[in-house]
Order: sequence, then C-alpha cells, then structure tokens
Amino acid sequence: MVNDADVESRGRSLANHRVLLVVTGGIAAVESVRLSRELRRHGAVLSILMTSEAEKIITPLALSWASGTKALTGWDHKMAQLDDYDAVLVAPATRNTISKHIHGLIDSPATMALSAARGTETPILFVPSMHSDLFDDPVTSEHIAALRDEGSAVMFDEPREGRRKQPDAVSIVAELCNLVNSELPDRKVVAITLGANRAPIDAVRAIQNASSGSTGWTIAQYLHRMGHRVICIAGKTSVAPEFTLPDVRRGGSPNEMLAVSLEVASSDPKPDAWIYSAAVLDYFTEPLSEKKSSGDKTWDISLTEGPKHISEIAPFVSGARRIGFKLETGVSVEVLIDRARQQIERYGVDAVVANLKEEVHDRDFPRGRIVLPDGTVQVMRDDADLCEAVESLLHGS
Repeated sequence: MVNDADVESRGRSLANHRVLLVVTGGIAAVESVRLSRELRRHGAVLSILMTSEAEKIITPLALSWASGTKALTGWDHKMAQLDDYDAVLVAPATRNTISKHIHGLIDSPATMALSAARGTETPILFVPSMHSDLFDDPVTSEHIAALRDEGSAVMFDEPREGRRKQPDAVSIVAELCNLVNSELPDRKVVAITLGANRAPIDAVRAIQNASSGSTGWTIAQYLHRMGHRVICIAGKTSVAPEFTLPDVRRGGSPNEMLAVSLEVASSDPKPDAWIYSAAVLDYFTEPLSEKKSSGDKTWDISLTEGPKHISEIAPFVSGARRIGFKLETGVSVEVLIDRARQQIERYGVDAVVANLKEEVHDRDFPRGRIVLPDGTVQVMRDDADLCEAVESLLHGS
C-alpha cells in the first residue's frame, strides 16, 4: 500500500546521502514542501532544520510530512545540528542568516549547523531569495563573494517582479546533486550531441530529421547530477531540459552542429567522452536563394549525402570514449543489432545505443540495447537503465 507521504523515485544521484535542509524566514519557505519531496525523489536521507522565523511562514507539520521525518525547530539535547551530513542546503537563505554565517555568529541551531559544516568542509549550497533592492545592495554582493571564497556554493535566479525568487525545486536539487557528486573520483568532461538537424531548401522552407532531443537531454541531466561536466551540442529540439544545464551550445543545421563539435573537440579541456545522440541530417541540398513559387505543381529536389560527423570529429578526439546511437524502424532486433555492429566497425566507437523507433516509447518493450565491440548486447528497460549504462561506459566498463 502506498503511504500518503511516499514519493516516486526519479534517480539515485543522492542515494544514501544525508542532506540537511535549513529553512530560514524568507517567504520562499512556502516552497520547502516541494523541495523536500524532490530531494527524496533522488534518494536523499533528509533532515529538516527550521529557524524560528521560518515557523511564521510554514508549519513544522507540513515539512515533517514532506520530508518523512520530524522537522527540528529549536535547541534539543540531542544536538542533531552537529550530526555528520553529506551536504547542507540552505533554502531560502535570507541575508540575515548569510550575514550571521559569514561573521561566525551562532544564535540558533541553524547557524550552529552551518558553522559546523564549514568546519568539516561539508558541501553547502546557499539559495538566497529576497527583494532586488536588498540583493543589489553592495553588502549582499560582498556576502555572496565571501560565501564562495570559503568554498560554499551559491545559487540564485534572474530577477523577476522586482525580486530574486527562489529557483524551482528541480533546479535546486540538480545543483545540489552536482555539487555533492563532483567530489566523486573519476568525474569526466562529456560532450553530447542531441536533437535534430534542419537544412533549408529555399528561403522559407526546410527539411528536418524527426528528433525531439528528449533522450539527449535525459542523459545530459543524469550525468550533470552525477557530478560530470557536460557540454551539450544541441540542434533543433522540441522539448526542453528539466532544468538549465550550464553549458549548452546550439548548432541547428548539419554544418553548424559539425562546426560547434569541432570547436569543442579542439578546445581545452578536451572532452574525455563523446556521446553522439543527435539525429544528424544525412542528406540535404543547396537551398534556393529565394522562395520557391507556390503555384508550381511539382518540385524535384536532389539530396546529397553530407559529412558523417562521427568520422569528421574522430581525428580530434583520440583517446576519448565514444558512444554512437543507431535508430532503425521496420526491422527486426537482429537486423538492428547487426547494423549497430557495423557502425562500431566503421567508426571505431566504443559502444552503440541501438533503438527501434517502434519500441522507444512503449513500456511493453525494452528502452533500447547497448551493443559492444565484443558482441555483447545489454538490454535496457527504461531511461534509468540507459543513463546508468551510459555512465558506466564512460569509465570503460
């Protein structure tokens, strides 16, 4: 039976991590229920610590329900604020709380917890939320700089309606995941191409591959949460990522995507791995300079094969792990796997993610298959399997 306070798992990027959520007295404290539940969706073992001012905005009962544990609200002989945590998240972080922390004042369990976390070098993420006039005060800028100088992370949104509102829960938790997991060993710089290509055929019309970019965004988000540095080379996409990824570079046409890819391949730091999930437009034409007249009955267009991005980039990515994608439709699984193996032989990639279009969005079928050079085929049930398998390939396993 499902418990009223249960959440649906969306990942394991905070699995078994003890996270202390410090809720201070900003109006954004009303968002703490959503934030608590999002932390739990990614596996966090959550503790809640509220300031007395936060209690004026949201009740401990609400946060106890959302977190699945009793919210701490004051001094207690158990001194839970001094427990060993893997990360501390302060959201919302009022300027008052930030100021006390910067100057070492301890007048509540919350400020004691922050001082202890600084002493043990526990990762801390502050999420300031306040009116723009307070945020634009030079003193606030000095405090934020001081937080970063001590090694804490700070996250805030663009100004809206005269305020620095708290970012959404998904974005905050993604940032915390990256902060915590970036300390794990063997984190990689990963370039991933995603989305579709579009090429013009005249001044107003174009041809385009059918790809929303969803799979690429899903993999990129997972790798970011797991602490890797991800560079997204995105073509035309019809869906957006769940949160703003820090490095997204656009290249809509085949030539533009190739140019951006070559730039990334030639820059420092060079990616340790390349994931080619984009639906690159294989065939296109030299476009007409003007609009083709709508009155003509027919229009014969000759398409010419374009450059293969994997092979064009190959000379610049020696030593990097490379993962290709293969999408087929109307063929058997055996034919799909055989064509994936041909891609491995032709381009020398380390693995190919092979998908049948008919199966991708049907839960009665596998999400896809990973084909390896030794002939091994790994079946993936869902997006979580896909993401975990791709990350495993980054490490050569």
